[in-house]
Amino acid sequence: MLKAFVLSCSVAVLGTVGTASAQDWTKSKWGPNDEIGAANYMKPELVVKAASLVKTGKTYALGIPVDSKTPAYPPRGFKITVVQPGQAGSPGLGPSKTTYNDDIIEGWVGVGSQLDGLGHIGVEHVYYNGNKLLEFADPTGLKKLGIEKVPPMVTRGVLLDMAAYYNTDVVKEGTAFNVKEIEEAAKKQGVEIRQGDVVLFHTGWLSLIGKDDKRFATGEPGLGVEGAKYLTGKGVVAIGADNWAVEAIPFESKNVFEVHQILLPMNGTYILENMDTAELAKDKAYEFLFVLGQPRFRGAVQSMINPIAIR
Repeated sequence: MLKAFVLSCSVAVLGTVGTASAQDWTKSKWGPNDEIGAANYMKPELVVKAASLVKTGKTYALGIPVDSKTPAYPPRGFKITVVQPGQAGSPGLGPSKTTYNDDIIEGWVGVGSQLDGLGHIGVEHVYYNGNKLLEFADPTGLKKLGIEKVPPMVTRGVLLDMAAYYNTDVVKEGTAFNVKEIEEAAKKQGVEIRQGDVVLFHTGWLSLIGKDDKRFATGEPGLGVEGAKYLTGKGVVAIGADNWAVEAIPFESKNVFEVHQILLPMNGTYILENMDTAELAKDKAYEFLFVLGQPRFRGAVQSMINPIAIR
């Protein structure tokens, strides 16, 4: 089923360009040299306001543990090899007999909890701020839009508990969160989405890992097309969810990963995938200080992450 899903994605027709007909999305409102997109919304005064949300000091790790069994979008995979270099047949280094372990990672960056950078998704080989594939993408690393350019994300985080909204433990795959659902969930929780926020959706989908990996990997509830336009219009910095693609799958139309296109190339809004939101939802922690300093792999498209929520 998973292979069939991927094949259907590869042959579907992309019609997303028309969704941005009201403006030339290839030109960033922050200028022709901008490489950080919606991160421009983060200002020092917003950091100060977000810090004031910390009342209890409780912290939440939003990243999930990753190993070779973690389901990932094909053909992605991941493994760790632990070695003791130069120590075979030796009691250790020096008189103190020091021994140590090192580890080698082999795999794709886009596995587990991850940050999608602005060089990840394009429309017919055109990416954020009009950057064309042949002009900035190189096998040795992106010449522009690399993940190292993303500044630290320290801002207000908002959780929308969609599992509670639908009164279920796991929201059904294909369920799309659009304007109605987002506004009603926010109102029910008593929160307002503001410019500079990071918005996370809790759907219960992450709980399927290790229990039903096939179902986890072949669909998901998530952000809809109109919902993506709504949130980018509010000026959020990033949007995440407790699933592998953030957007609703099966897709709402024949367009493939249209929400990704609206967020990344068209608006410079970052995507946070496989966020562990269960504890936040359990505690009804609907607003919090969000902190992320991603590994700065120069020229990378994505980065494995473990953001922290503090309340």
